[in-house]
Amino acid sequence: MSTGIVILIVVIIVGVAVALGLKLRSRAANDGVDSFRRQINALSPEARKPTVDQVKSAERPDGDERADDGDVA
Repeated sequence: MSTGIVILIVVIIVGVAVALGLKLRSRAANDGVDSFRRQINALSPEARKPTVDQVKSAERPDGDERADDGDVA
């Protein structure tokens, strides 16, 4: 009976460790994006304009590299 209890405790510990590892791994992937957004938002509009323009040009399906003349910050 004691061997069964030890195996059950080991299985529970391994299960908790796997669940915790998966949760931490998914959180770490999102932290990079959130950190980048916080850093960009902390900049003044003039300082972040080149980065925002670069992201907008990367999102354009036709690959147009020109900045929109109609954007006013």
